[in-house]
Amino acid sequence: MSDVVETHTVNGLTLSLPADSPRAKQLHSARTWLGPSAKERLRILRRAKSIAVVGFSTNPARASYFVGTYLVQSTDYTVYFINPNAAGRGVLGHEIFGSLADLPETPDVVCVFRKASDMPSVVDDVAALTPAPVLWVQLGIWNEDAARDAETRGLTVVMDRCLKIEHARFHGGLHLLGFDTGQITARKTVR
Repeated sequence: MSDVVETHTVNGLTLSLPADSPRAKQLHSARTWLGPSAKERLRILRRAKSIAVVGFSTNPARASYFVGTYLVQSTDYTVYFINPNAAGRGVLGHEIFGSLADLPETPDVVCVFRKASDMPSVVDDVAALTPAPVLWVQLGIWNEDAARDAETRGLTVVMDRCLKIEHARFHGGLHLLGFDTGQITARKTVR
C-alpha cells in the first residue's frame, strides 16, 4: 500500500491521494503556494522605505541592474545593492555591499535575484535580520519549500513577481521600455 499525500490546490481545496498516483505526482510538480494578493503587495510597496537588491549585477544587461536603476531613478526608496563579488564598488551612486549583514539598517524589503536552488541560504540570511523584512523573490524564481520555510520564520514572501513591474503597475502604468499598459486614468498615483 502506498503512502497518502495531502495536496493543496490553487483554488484552496485539499486532496488526499496515493503518493504514487499520476495525479499526485502532477499536483506535486504544480505550484500550490500562494503569496500575497495584489492589494497586499501594494501595501508592502507603500509601507516600504528601503529595499535591498540581493544578487545585484553591475552588468547593465542583467535584470537586477535594470530593476536597481529603476528603483534609484524612479522611486524615493533608500536602495542597497548586495553582491559579495563587487563589494566596496560603487554603481548608480550607491555602494555595493557584500551581504545583508553589512547594511547600515535592516531594509523593509529584500528583493532577490538568485537562482531557486540558492533560496534556502537566502532565507537564512533574511530571517536573521531584525525586524523581519519582506522577502521579494524576482520573476522567474520559484522555490515553494523555501517560501514555506520563510513563512514559518515569520517572513512575508512575494515570489515570482518583478518588483519593478509591480511598482510601475501600481503607480501610474508600465511605460519604460515598452511596458505600456495603454490605460488612461485620472486616478492620482501614490507611492
